[in-house]
Amino acid sequence: MKKRILLKLSGEALMGDSPYGIDVSTISDIAKEVKKVHILGYQLCIIIGGGNIFRGIKGASEGIDRSTSDYMGMLATVMNALSFQSCLEKINIPTRVQSAITMSQIAEPYIKRKAVRHLEKKRVVIFAAGTGNPFFSTDTAAALRASEMNCSIILKATKVDGIYNKDPVKFKNAKLIKKITYNEVINSNLRVMDLTAISLAKESNIPILVTNIFKKNSLITALNQKGKYSKIS
Repeated sequence: MKKRILLKLSGEALMGDSPYGIDVSTISDIAKEVKKVHILGYQLCIIIGGGNIFRGIKGASEGIDRSTSDYMGMLATVMNALSFQSCLEKINIPTRVQSAITMSQIAEPYIKRKAVRHLEKKRVVIFAAGTGNPFFSTDTAAALRASEMNCSIILKATKVDGIYNKDPVKFKNAKLIKKITYNEVINSNLRVMDLTAISLAKESNIPILVTNIFKKNSLITALNQKGKYSKIS
């Protein structure tokens, strides 16, 4: 499926300049970038993290049972998915939310065949609640769903232009790494996505493109392998 891709957004990307929560103007801007990809004919799946509302690992470190904490994080991803669905539909992009945790009043249950049918009908599908299991991140959920949906690319949208040899916020001489292998990411312990997600993408042979969601047309230019981005393959 050359034109079927999965977009992974961090929950933090939805905060805008706020310290936490959801900034509607920021989500609207991201939705407009997604629309540019959609109108080119791509079949688009999306997974959004929940770190802007609740982060499971942090909750566990503060005394909440880890499984309970992770389920709370999954519920945060559902909130993000619904807000993003609303912004997409306001700009006339048909969207369906499928949740790995059953909550039939607000989202469809995750069913692979139904998700594929939505994609074939040119609907954007947002997968919520991660894998539905504790101890697995939304990065891993992204690699899993991309494998199940036979996506050709995972597009990881972040706050930076790609993968750098050191933190570009702290070091002005940090260099952008244009291409890197799965093994190099794993061996160097680069925190682009967690190691389980990278290993699964490697096993399924799905390239990962890393780009800056806050730069205009960044998603399209990365898909065309132009501009600033990094490729893991």
